[in-house]
Amino acid sequence: MNTHYRDRRKIDPTKGDLLPDNTPNDADRVEIGPTVLAYREWEAAGLDLPDLQAMRRFRWERLTRHIVARDLGGLLMFDPMNIRYATDCTNMQIWNTHNPFRACLLCADGHMVLWEYKNAPFLAEYNPLVREVRSGASMFYFSVGDRGTAAAAEFAGQVDEVLRAHAGANRRLAVDKIMPVGLRALDAAGFEVADGEEVTERARAVKGPDEIRAMRCASHACEAAMAEMEAACAPGLSEDDVWAVLHAGNIKRGGEWIETRLLASGPRTNPWFQECGPRVIQNNEIVAYDTDLVGPYGICVDISRTFWLGDGKPTNAMIAAMRHAHEHIMTNMQMLKPGVSIEELVMNGHQLEDQYWKQKYSCKFHGVGLCDEWPHVDYPDNYHPGAWEAVLEPGMVLCAEALVSPEGGEFSIKLEDQVLITETGFENLTKYPFDPKLMGEV
Repeated sequence: MNTHYRDRRKIDPTKGDLLPDNTPNDADRVEIGPTVLAYREWEAAGLDLPDLQAMRRFRWERLTRHIVARDLGGLLMFDPMNIRYATDCTNMQIWNTHNPFRACLLCADGHMVLWEYKNAPFLAEYNPLVREVRSGASMFYFSVGDRGTAAAAEFAGQVDEVLRAHAGANRRLAVDKIMPVGLRALDAAGFEVADGEEVTERARAVKGPDEIRAMRCASHACEAAMAEMEAACAPGLSEDDVWAVLHAGNIKRGGEWIETRLLASGPRTNPWFQECGPRVIQNNEIVAYDTDLVGPYGICVDISRTFWLGDGKPTNAMIAAMRHAHEHIMTNMQMLKPGVSIEELVMNGHQLEDQYWKQKYSCKFHGVGLCDEWPHVDYPDNYHPGAWEAVLEPGMVLCAEALVSPEGGEFSIKLEDQVLITETGFENLTKYPFDPKLMGEV
């Protein structure tokens, strides 16, 4: 080989010891990160990259402040998305969602402990904010069989040890998701267990400057993959063939996974929520999809588009529905600014026509960050006073949703943009165009 070892060991040989996002330029590292393709596309687009060290400190400090504000001794997390937020460390994320083998405890004094798979204690070494790595958080049946009670008691004993050292006499512990046997063990150990999801969702709702930079980069990568998917889409391909292109585009840029399979064609778009399958897409049909994509840096990019495929023209009904959906999200977006309450968003804004009301989407807006997040902004007929007592703040990111789907019809239009709340209003982070044929522009 003609390449020096000092260059072979780098992710990008054209860079120095650190990449532009302040991470080591080391091809052997365990940290998940963007690929050279993504870095070069972002550089060409003039995007500012996040400082990942600063982003991790922001998240750690924000979670700690929320713990202190609630007079908690600590926050115990099993949800892999919350563990990712707290540590920026991953381990088999999808498998972990149904096999909770990891846990993270953040104490009120900022001390953070990660319970990791016993054979992989090295996975968080790049984040010095993780002060201890332990094992022994597994208490699900596949892992421990009929000794769940004993395993849970052992784990609760470790939690007790850490909190006595870092929270003193404070026995108030917030927990997000835990096996029933684990909750009983914490109760038996004398903890006053509080709702950890409320803590994490409220903390995660406001993004710091580097999280927003990371989201811009992830959005750019997602939209590049969307363009590749739409360009590849052709009559005669199956829905699965087309959806696979989006997956490939995400992975080759350092993205991580896609949460759903929401792509449908022709009559399968109505009713919405049929996931993609072997149906062969025909000439002169619509194709609709919702990315639900977890991209580079673990950031969710949740964009929906509907486009026309074929050499003919969409029907007038399709064009009218597309324009109505576009008007829905664009009008509703105008309400977004700091200080606006969730109830105001629910009760005001664009009104869907009667023919589209029954099959409307489940929400007008929802938060987004590492995945779909708090808040969930309902339509008025599903609003519950007292459930969403909050106002918008700068740094929050919401997705504006529209599903325009005539009841008993042969198509649905699905649109969605991702929007940042700024100090004075909003910024639409989504740059992907709307199909000009369905908009009636060509």
